[in-house]
Amino acid sequence: MKFIHLADMHFDSCFSNLSDNKTLGNKKRLEQREVFKKIIEYIKENNISYLFISGDLYENEHIQETTIEYINRLFIQIPNTKIFISPGNHDPFTKNSYYNSYNWASNVKIFGPEIEKVSLEEADIYGYGFDDFYCTDSKIEELEIEDKNKLNILILHGTLDGANIEEKQYNSMNKAMLESKGFDYIALGHIHKADYNTTKDQYIVYPGSTISMGFDEIGEHGVIYGELTKEHIKLEFMSMSKLNFEEIKLDCSECYSKEELIENIKGLELNKDRLYKIMLTDKRHFEINTYDLYNYELNENIIKIKNKTTINYDLEKLSNEGTLRGLFAKEMLNKMKEAKTQEELEILENAIEIGMEVIN
Repeated sequence: MKFIHLADMHFDSCFSNLSDNKTLGNKKRLEQREVFKKIIEYIKENNISYLFISGDLYENEHIQETTIEYINRLFIQIPNTKIFISPGNHDPFTKNSYYNSYNWASNVKIFGPEIEKVSLEEADIYGYGFDDFYCTDSKIEELEIEDKNKLNILILHGTLDGANIEEKQYNSMNKAMLESKGFDYIALGHIHKADYNTTKDQYIVYPGSTISMGFDEIGEHGVIYGELTKEHIKLEFMSMSKLNFEEIKLDCSECYSKEELIENIKGLELNKDRLYKIMLTDKRHFEINTYDLYNYELNENIIKIKNKTTINYDLEKLSNEGTLRGLFAKEMLNKMKEAKTQEELEILENAIEIGMEVIN
């Protein structure tokens, strides 16, 4: 059996929190379409018999019918591939969802909120789909394989060994329990980091998100290609994401003006296939307004700048001076000790910079 296993595509996600650049969402949504088309073309060219989609194919709140139609047209192009979808927490099988109301291609099977088995000549495919945005009792522990002589596949969305309340709301399953069931392959989704081939003959697998969704998903993203028999399993990761995220730290301790900072940012060597967050670090010698920096025609692949610098003043030392500057430093030092949030600290640091410049 040859298969492709993917999860967490999140079609039509807003990507609104990634950048102040409003065109980024359009770029990433276009990337989703291009990558999915590439996957379908690979399936077609290599005669892949099965496509497993383990949830969060799309964003229920934002998905457009035109996107569903685009996905379905691609499914129609691979009529000899059997497609199995197990809805997740972002695309649950609700009464009004496209899973329930749209006329999908004949080669598509969408699992609902009851565990179901599809019996084929070479394999039995089991699956389960969320019917809400949370799932605390999928009853997977009650599932028993009916024919252990065949290949047995389980497709579902969820968390392995959920350790906290949040994780347990998303179909938390005990890994040892799953291992005891006797499946030949368990195609999981929900965790955006790939987990495969970490142990010999690993068969409980997360492919990770198909494309990188943000700066908390650094590195390559894609799908799993698999070959499976009762005696053997072969898994390969296929990188698909075109615009991966990368974080660069820029030391500001030797930067003495806004112009010099902008020059240093423009001098960074950047890859055109990466989207960058620039982290400004170390001591600063002037007030930095990150929003102002975007006005200086920086590389378009820089989509976020974060100021993590600290003020270049020794307040403890200054507070011992019997001067106006010393009194100001002592007062601001006390206020910083009383600050309860990072935001309050940043406001106070800016106030210290302005105050020191006025006093000096």
